[in-house]
Amino acid sequence: MVKKLIFISLCFLLTFISKAQENTLAIQTVPELINLDYDTDLLTPSFFSKNRNALRQLMPANSVAVFFANPIRNRSNDVDYEYHQDPNFYYLSGLREPHAVLLIFKEPQQFGNGTKTDELLFLQKRDASDEVWTGKRQGVEGATKFLGINIAFTGEEFSSFETELDSFDKILITELPEDVKNLDQKDDLYNLIGSFKLKTEKSNAKIDDQDLKYMMAQLRQIKSDEEIILLKKAIEMTCDAQIELMKALKPNMTEYQSEAIVEYVFKKNGAEYPGFPSILGGGENSCILHYTSNRKPLNGNDMLVSDIGAEYHGYTADVTRTLPTDGIFSEEEKIIYNIVYEAQQAGITQCKAGNKFWDPHNAATEIISTKLMELGIIDKAYKVREYFMHGTSHYLGLDVHDAGLYTPLEKGNVITVEPGIYIAEGSDCDPKWWNIGVRIEDDILITEGEPITLSAKAPRKIEEIEALMKEESKFE
Repeated sequence: MVKKLIFISLCFLLTFISKAQENTLAIQTVPELINLDYDTDLLTPSFFSKNRNALRQLMPANSVAVFFANPIRNRSNDVDYEYHQDPNFYYLSGLREPHAVLLIFKEPQQFGNGTKTDELLFLQKRDASDEVWTGKRQGVEGATKFLGINIAFTGEEFSSFETELDSFDKILITELPEDVKNLDQKDDLYNLIGSFKLKTEKSNAKIDDQDLKYMMAQLRQIKSDEEIILLKKAIEMTCDAQIELMKALKPNMTEYQSEAIVEYVFKKNGAEYPGFPSILGGGENSCILHYTSNRKPLNGNDMLVSDIGAEYHGYTADVTRTLPTDGIFSEEEKIIYNIVYEAQQAGITQCKAGNKFWDPHNAATEIISTKLMELGIIDKAYKVREYFMHGTSHYLGLDVHDAGLYTPLEKGNVITVEPGIYIAEGSDCDPKWWNIGVRIEDDILITEGEPITLSAKAPRKIEEIEALMKEESKFE
């Protein structure tokens, strides 16, 4: 009997302790509000505020622009891809968290709860139990204190907030995020989008999903001084990676080992991500424009196209070099490489304010078509498209193919110049040219005068590449 009483007492004591622990967990406080940024060179709140004001200048009277954060994307089962914010949303807010909606008003609005503002941000609230798993959040107070947003509310308040969107003449949106998972939370992206649809169900005729794209492209195609600083850092990291690859590349390596080298340099220098899947294509894969499998063993006679870009604080580089795996260009490789090099030089000279966006492409194409006809690889100029099938330039910034209107070049544009020649096996030409793929790509800043090649640090000339490939690598 005594033993039974002791047992019951122990059970009661354990239950009491367990309940006490549960209560302790239940009442744990949210961690102290702190600046979540460890880096000291991030864009400042004034940068994002300036962008919101610039957008208001383009918006029509009595309009509202609505932006949603990017969805969280699932990789497999319970593993998600590393989160990346929608570039427009980031450009206007600086927020790098999911499950948020930003409203920007042309004119200040007075709401029934006494709020008067020309912008509203709804985002996830602070939650200690969630932050143990996924990290600290800005929350409402952090959004106003560290991001400079005028007024912020929790996401779960969006559905009941008196926004009266049907009172505006125009509701400007980009495409609504698709394939958004329902997390059964009042403040998740699924419910934010659902609330927006309910708020606008009687005003569908006022929704404009086209004009906002052009407004954002107009803003983002001109880079500010702050943006150029970050782009230069991303580009320098990428050039360092290309240089290290030149030193390390040897026959019998694999494409994935070359990928590992460049992406190691990215991370070592502070890049958050590759700006796009790294393209390391050797031999026959050098003729596949966006090849990303990167599994082939490299032979001594392979050319390797290395098209890579580090992403730093949201801004990505895009630099391509083509290397002989054994360190020496063959005669045929030299001929094709120098044609591309000459075409690129011609394209870069056209990168001047006032020129048409496609002038660099036209200059590069003329040289490539002329030279390929001289070699007998093509017999008509229009057939150049068989071996040079892509454009020469695109904008560069928060996206690798950044937003822009492709209007005449202006000071502050950053564009690529990347001609190429790709002669796949089986092409209608002498087999000695087969499996030679060459692309040379640099990042160009448009100024009031001569263009600036931001990626000049990575050698392009044959003799410079061959000399560098003889140097010892830290990866030997």
